[in-house]
Amino acid sequence: MNALFDSLRKAQEKLAVQTRQAKDRALEAVMEMIALNQEAILKANGADVERARSGGMKEALVDRLLLDDARIAAIIQGLETVIRQDDPIGRVRAGWTAPNGLKIEAVAVPLGVAAIIYESRPNVTVDAFSLAYKAGCAILLRGSSAARESNRALTAAIKQGLQAGEGIPGAVALTDAETRDEVEVILKARGKIDVVLPRGGRDLIRRVVEAARVPVIETGEGNCHIYVDAGADLAMAAAVIENAKLQRPGACNAVETLLIHRSVLGGLMPLLAGRFAGKAELRCDPPAREAAGSPPPELVLRDAVEPDWETEFLDYILAVKTVDSLDEAIEHINRYGTKHSEAILTNTLQAAEEFSRRVDAACVYVNASTRFTDGGAFGFGAELGISTQKFHARGPMGMDALTAIQYRIAGSGHVRP
Repeated sequence: MNALFDSLRKAQEKLAVQTRQAKDRALEAVMEMIALNQEAILKANGADVERARSGGMKEALVDRLLLDDARIAAIIQGLETVIRQDDPIGRVRAGWTAPNGLKIEAVAVPLGVAAIIYESRPNVTVDAFSLAYKAGCAILLRGSSAARESNRALTAAIKQGLQAGEGIPGAVALTDAETRDEVEVILKARGKIDVVLPRGGRDLIRRVVEAARVPVIETGEGNCHIYVDAGADLAMAAAVIENAKLQRPGACNAVETLLIHRSVLGGLMPLLAGRFAGKAELRCDPPAREAAGSPPPELVLRDAVEPDWETEFLDYILAVKTVDSLDEAIEHINRYGTKHSEAILTNTLQAAEEFSRRVDAACVYVNASTRFTDGGAFGFGAELGISTQKFHARGPMGMDALTAIQYRIAGSGHVRP
């Protein structure tokens, strides 16, 4: 793969000095080519989906793999948003004059050659490419075998678009996703790859972080929580919880554990029983199960066990735990959470502020679903992933995550005494 790495490096050096107009023109051509090839892309995706279902993949994960007309439209809309955004390259982030008269500026520059290793989600192919290209970075795409045909079709459309739009087709490459050895080579490509972004489940992320010899921007699994505070609006709470769990349960920002203040347990559980009947399984501690009363026969209720609190189900399953205070809820979240997205539903400003201040997570919500943790929802047009680490990038990552700082210093014959 060394020849591929060298090709990406040469392409990135050309891309780094492209004007915004040139990059946007190329991205517009990519957008048009994806629309033109939509039928072929959906046919390729259909083959991936059929293979996944025949192999026994659970439906919530099949949903992450699936493309349809609406999702292609969303991919194109994301490209449009990226095109409209300002070019981050060359932006002066700070500037000052030192006491000795030196003029110092911190200027955004491309990070270089990026690699993204991701599971399912063929939309990531376009999202990652578009953000990297606008940020002046070449990108190596290593998708999963489950989405192989979809990724090939999308990458072919991207390259055709770049060619038609007088862009730099060599700035994007897709590996075959045939063997695990590819990943090992990428992770050891120090000096060839400037940054690796893993996007997937716990095992993939751990493998990348532990094996990489190149810098990693770590995305994380989403063991996300919603805490329903004493005095919360229960009708609103039920609607938010349903959305956070059922709207797309295979997403990393779906809620996995619900924490309910004991004082509102009796009012909320019957509402949830009605909303989740026939749709999802509730794994409850004894007080929550008792508070459900006589639920509809379609509702699956099970006793929660300790491993449930630390599990990212990515499925139609919600763990439910009773707590006696805001402190207990925060303690539980900081113990079992993955620093992704956490929410409080409350009518008390003090509780909202306390929760936001003390919960350790990239995104903290007050009276809103955790499902909004997403580059598109944040106005980025797309995302590279959701970082759960605490330096350089945190939360949904847009194109700024693929920039670095270069200090530019101007003097007038200055020498250091």
